[in-house]
Amino acid sequence: MKRILLFGLFLGLALAGYGYWGALRDPIVRRATVEMADWPKGQAPLHVALLSDLHVAGPDMPPERLARIVTQVNALKPDLVLIAGDLVSDKRVSTHRYSEAEAVAPLGGLRARLGVVAVLGNHDHWRSTAGIHRALKANHVTVLSNSVTRRAGLILAGADDDFTGRADPAALAKAVTPLKGPVVTLSHSPDIVPKLAGRFGLILAGHTHCGQIALPLIGRPATMSRHGDRFACGLIREGDRTIVVSAGLGTSLLPVRIGAPPDLWLLTLTGPAAPTTAAAAR
Repeated sequence: MKRILLFGLFLGLALAGYGYWGALRDPIVRRATVEMADWPKGQAPLHVALLSDLHVAGPDMPPERLARIVTQVNALKPDLVLIAGDLVSDKRVSTHRYSEAEAVAPLGGLRARLGVVAVLGNHDHWRSTAGIHRALKANHVTVLSNSVTRRAGLILAGADDDFTGRADPAALAKAVTPLKGPVVTLSHSPDIVPKLAGRFGLILAGHTHCGQIALPLIGRPATMSRHGDRFACGLIREGDRTIVVSAGLGTSLLPVRIGAPPDLWLLTLTGPAAPTTAAAAR
């Protein structure tokens, strides 16, 4: 019995160590090309970096680590950087809690010719909505809250956090309706997707952490989504709609990742491909 207990303790410690190592990995850069309707004539493709769930807190995501990730993002030379919320973390096992200003400061180093745009997540609102807004503004990050902005030929629609009931799809629809051009929707949680009209053809989100723990055979114990695995992770296509859900950079609850490594996305947005000669002749 003693040997079994010791073996169980060793296995538990080994798994915890492996999970902590997984949380500290450099984020994987995932890439995809998304063809968008209403693409402006003559508009060149745009390269958009999607970051989410930074969860700045010790031990796994101090500001110094985020600064290294900012360098990684800059090396990709994106035209635009989008941040899908949850910049801070107050998990009980944190070894250090950083102020909003300390947590957000590395984002001031992001370099993208069309700027940096963010929405807030549930952890940001739970900490301090006003404080996060101030910190982002001080670092030249535009914050959208059920509102829109233009970047080059894109309409960026930023939803406030759906998880805490702050999203307003009707307000987004009203803001987008009179505008022409392709719409990119940024939301912390992907659960807003079924509430959006067809005009919202591309939705970028985080929140699920791709489960944060995804075990062989068992899968993801939790996704923090009302829709289970439907919007749990990655590139999802539903009819003419594309949803991209990032695994995020930091962690929630526990500083471990198993089977769901940190990631960020580099998306190439462009117009519909020209029809082939044979298809055009039909």
